[in-house]
Amino acid sequence: MTFAEHVLNFYQSLNLSHLKLPKDVRVLNPYQDSVAFSLTEKFFKKFHSDTKPRKIIIGINPGRFGGGMTGIPFTDPIRLENICGIENDLAKKPELSSDFIYRMIEAFGGPEAFFGDYFISSVSPLGFTKDGKNLNYYDIKELQNVLESFILTSLRKQITFGVSTHVAFCLGEGQNFKNLLAWNKKEELFKEIIPLPHPRFIMQYRRKRLDEFIQLYIKKLY
Repeated sequence: MTFAEHVLNFYQSLNLSHLKLPKDVRVLNPYQDSVAFSLTEKFFKKFHSDTKPRKIIIGINPGRFGGGMTGIPFTDPIRLENICGIENDLAKKPELSSDFIYRMIEAFGGPEAFFGDYFISSVSPLGFTKDGKNLNYYDIKELQNVLESFILTSLRKQITFGVSTHVAFCLGEGQNFKNLLAWNKKEELFKEIIPLPHPRFIMQYRRKRLDEFIQLYIKKLY
């Protein structure tokens, strides 16, 4: 099987209906939507239809205007069409994290070069909302506890796609990195986890230093 086929099969299998989530927490599962899954399929078949190993970059969980809408981590409908060349009829709302990631990808050499070496994922491949707003899996301790088995199973499964276990990159230097380190110590998934400043933090609070952070990413993603 190709890397793309592994990813697509995995996404189609994702389901949290068996878990009792905290009150008012809603799941973002674009893979159950035929339009979003069609875009996901086009993306992965375009950039991952081979059997090459890839290094993994691990975010937190998809958001409403990026991966939670398109099915492709850190990829909003704008970047999906304008940079990845995949036309779509989704609302063209920008996501800050996607904006940064694709600026970095362009500096790296473009999507073909980047996705030939890297697979972007998240600790939780499904996203969450509460009261109509994005929710991180760790924002509610009860949610994190309920999801832990799902998260670890998902990470182990993704390694079987051909993901390198030599090094993983964590988006976020705070709670997401702390959790990944703890889980990795217990599960021994990766030999090393390297943290990177989260794209949203950069775009919201360090935008004047944007080029500096892009170069930091490229330097660390050796």
